[in-house]
Amino acid sequence: MAHGGVKAGPTPRIGVYVCHCGLNIAATVDVARVRDVVAGLPGVVVARDNKYTCSEVGQKTIADDIKDLNLDRVVIASCSPRLHERTFRQLMTRSGLNPFLLEMANIREQCSWVHGHDREAATRKAAALTRAAIARAALLEPLERNVGSVTKSAMVIGGGVAGISAALYLANMGVKTYLVEREPSIGGHMAMLDKTFPTLDCSLCILSPKMVEVRENSNIELLSYTEVRKVEGQVGSFRVEVLRKPRYIDESKCVACGLCAEKCPSKAPDEFNRGYSERKAIYIPFPQAIPASYVIDPDYCRYFTRGGKCRVCEKICERGAVDFSQREEIVTLEVGAIVMATGFEPYDASRKTQYGYGRFPNVITSLDFERIICADGPTHGKLKRPSDWEAPRRIAFIQCVGSRDEHEMDGAGKYCSRVCCMITAKQAFMIKEKYPDAEVYVYYTDMRTAGKGFEEFYQRGRSEGIVFVRGKPGEIVESPEDHSLRIVAEDADSGCILDLTFDMAVLAIGLRPPGGLVELAQKLNVSRSADGFLLEGHPKLRPAETSIEGIYLAGCAQFPKDIPDSVAQAGCAAAAAAGVLASDRIEMDPLNPVVDEELCIGCRLCEKLCPYGGIKVEKTDKGFKARVIEVACKGCGVCGAACSARAIKMRHYSDDQIYAQTAALLEVS
Repeated sequence: MAHGGVKAGPTPRIGVYVCHCGLNIAATVDVARVRDVVAGLPGVVVARDNKYTCSEVGQKTIADDIKDLNLDRVVIASCSPRLHERTFRQLMTRSGLNPFLLEMANIREQCSWVHGHDREAATRKAAALTRAAIARAALLEPLERNVGSVTKSAMVIGGGVAGISAALYLANMGVKTYLVEREPSIGGHMAMLDKTFPTLDCSLCILSPKMVEVRENSNIELLSYTEVRKVEGQVGSFRVEVLRKPRYIDESKCVACGLCAEKCPSKAPDEFNRGYSERKAIYIPFPQAIPASYVIDPDYCRYFTRGGKCRVCEKICERGAVDFSQREEIVTLEVGAIVMATGFEPYDASRKTQYGYGRFPNVITSLDFERIICADGPTHGKLKRPSDWEAPRRIAFIQCVGSRDEHEMDGAGKYCSRVCCMITAKQAFMIKEKYPDAEVYVYYTDMRTAGKGFEEFYQRGRSEGIVFVRGKPGEIVESPEDHSLRIVAEDADSGCILDLTFDMAVLAIGLRPPGGLVELAQKLNVSRSADGFLLEGHPKLRPAETSIEGIYLAGCAQFPKDIPDSVAQAGCAAAAAAGVLASDRIEMDPLNPVVDEELCIGCRLCEKLCPYGGIKVEKTDKGFKARVIEVACKGCGVCGAACSARAIKMRHYSDDQIYAQTAALLEVS
């Protein structure tokens, strides 16, 4: 419905559109009243309220008003700009207006959703936010987008199943792709699993061919044992500095014959088998590792720990692959897009001291179980308890260890890790499959089995005699004589107290953001959500994008996922990245600052504070002056806010615009 407003002069001519967003806004905010309040403000030519401003009807209304009423500014009072700013800017362009003459007031996330208890206050706040947006809109200036070239290559960070899938998707589209993995081999946690749910496929039988495909794809350059050090630039033109750690093995010469490891005198705990076996100081992570090359662990190798002595591996290697002269190497790569597939790390169950992990040998985690039950694990696929390596007859599973923890006092997460219930259902089923006489109890809070075939698999496990107990034990008590485990818990369904003794207990541990993710996110300027994982552009509409153009998410980098979801998101991220790389040139928002050299005193404060390396102080005929590097600048505004000489002005966020916005916001309704 239209409401006549005060006619302004030739400029500005502002159209204001207040959105109901169904009942998301209208249930709390009196939208018609907000429309009426702002309709009378200076410069407002028309004010309307729409059921859904983003709909085709809503957008057509705006387009018609721009044409019929000769509007030159548009204000949208609706949801967050993160959701629909791009939509309305495109509408402005199609309607012949400069897209930077748009201003949005967020009256949903910042108003109706947080003030649902007080309609009057919410309405007044919505009016104030819209009024502030109008005040700023009146001072907006048209801007032209910057245009940059596109480097026709991509980088995938992380070599788990999501990273492998993303790299293959990109490479098969003809994109040169660098796959960066910080471990000596790709494969991630999936390589450690025995089987996958609900089909019980051999995990490596699925993954290993993909790993080989990575090695053989001419469009993929695998950089294992490599970490990202520094990232500069922007969409279409990133410069990534990576650190290649020395393997002390020449990959081009090593044929993984294993003679070196056979003769190596030094042993170390085998991380791949979760410390339940040993490896040599020169080792290959697992038989199917890619690259199929050995690596030397300097923490255990006698050449490094005993001052250059030993060198047995060097003497035994007929191909001369051992190279102790290797050093860390820094390599700079140019890419147009980046996919972050950084995965997860398992929750440290020893933090839950009540369950005795790390103190009681027969308390293991779900990942430990995978290695024990796996055919190439320490027991060659036979289920044995660690205290005496005898077969357990009664096994308990305890769910939600490190997940759904409201207190979060020990590094656990409040969230559900999504995969633990099905992992337990799979592992319990595998026990019954191999040892039908074994007794298996699962202590759970809720069994969450959302997924194709998941519920059917869970019910199949129940029919096989697996006992599911709705109740979470408070603690595990170990018998010092035989290391058996006593668990007391209430079955909430029957009301009975169960006091049972087990030979082994498996803790279903949650998934946490991996170590180093905080630092990596800072290097790429990617935001993290409250759970510590990386924040997507929008949870529904841009799940594989980030707030930084040209950087995408895949797999558990965003949140815990199972394998099918990780692979699906990898495809989504690869498609988005390939879309960027398909163009020769790319347009970028012109939000970078402008330096007034007459006022600049060359103090270098802006240069020191810029997190993107987007501003440099250089010597000129007038002394040292700040210069903006447009391709690196993200328009964050730190330099402008810090400049004591007021020599730096921000485009699209000028002082006058912000002062006008603030003054309007503080007016009494």
